Amino acid sequence: MIFAILKGLSIAVVASGAIAVGLILSQRPGALRDATGGLDFTGRDGATVSAPDPTGIAMRDGVLLPVRDYPNDNGPLLIMVHGSGWNGLQFSGLASDLQSDAHMLVPDLRGHGAQPERRGDVDYIGQLEDDLADLITSTRKPGQRVVLLGHSSGGGLVVRFAGGAHGALIDGAVLLAPFLKYNAPTTRPNSGGWARPLTRRIIGLSMLNAVGIRALNHLSVIEFNFPAAVLDGPLGHLATQSYSYRLNASYAPRSDYLKDISALPPFALIVGAEDEAFIAEAYAPVMQAQSDKGSYLIVPDQGHLSIVDAPQTAAAIRDMLNGL
Repeated sequence: MIFAILKGLSIAVVASGAIAVGLILSQRPGALRDATGGLDFTGRDGATVSAPDPTGIAMRDGVLLPVRDYPNDNGPLLIMVHGSGWNGLQFSGLASDLQSDAHMLVPDLRGHGAQPERRGDVDYIGQLEDDLADLITSTRKPGQRVVLLGHSSGGGLVVRFAGGAHGALIDGAVLLAPFLKYNAPTTRPNSGGWARPLTRRIIGLSMLNAVGIRALNHLSVIEFNFPAAVLDGPLGHLATQSYSYRLNASYAPRSDYLKDISALPPFALIVGAEDEAFIAEAYAPVMQAQSDKGSYLIVPDQGHLSIVDAPQTAAAIRDMLNGL
């Protein structure tokens, strides 16, 4: 009887694996260039970017992570985490505005930037959290407070970090229009046309990962709708147009995103009223049910990308830093 049960389980596992592989093979990446919808990149093609050159900071595996350093001998350590598909240059204006308030580090996350080891990929799920932890521990001065700031998917990574093994390393968080989850009440369909998830691939790979099979986690599962003006512009070569399964999973809160939210330290959430990807007024009801540590600011006439450089954003961040 035991043999029959084991045989039945084996057949079920093989059948599930076959279904998963079939789902993965049934969907392939396709070109998103000139697709309709997406985010408003007006004035954000990189033509006027001015920022320090990045220097390499060693991670636990020896890889040098490119980081732009805005030194300040006083105040907290503020690490800025860029959004999906882009790089740390998106914070050049905001970092300049806040240079007198904190020591800021702006990394190009692994898989992004000018010369990543593998564009759009990492080695394992959770590596982005480990990299941020390494950045904190290698830079923080004794007794210095640490704040993680993230925009869009970078904000989702900050939420994930708070709920993970390294959460105790941070004393505060700034969330600029954060991605919470594809099915969160805050998220518009496909993030307003910015993202094209390969849903069948994601389901198939999730099935394989559930039984410990990770050999296909390098496959692309999501693409980003960059406008041609950005891809053809001066920083178009820095765009990361798709992510692997393991990078995509690393860049967002876990499946129980509400649990990750509940682990956040004191935080400020800032979002534009005209955000194309997320629903501004939905954040507070979702997050206040999990944490009483947040403040919420909806800025009129600002969209998903423009919120980063809005004057109200810098002022709200400055207030938070001064209150630590």
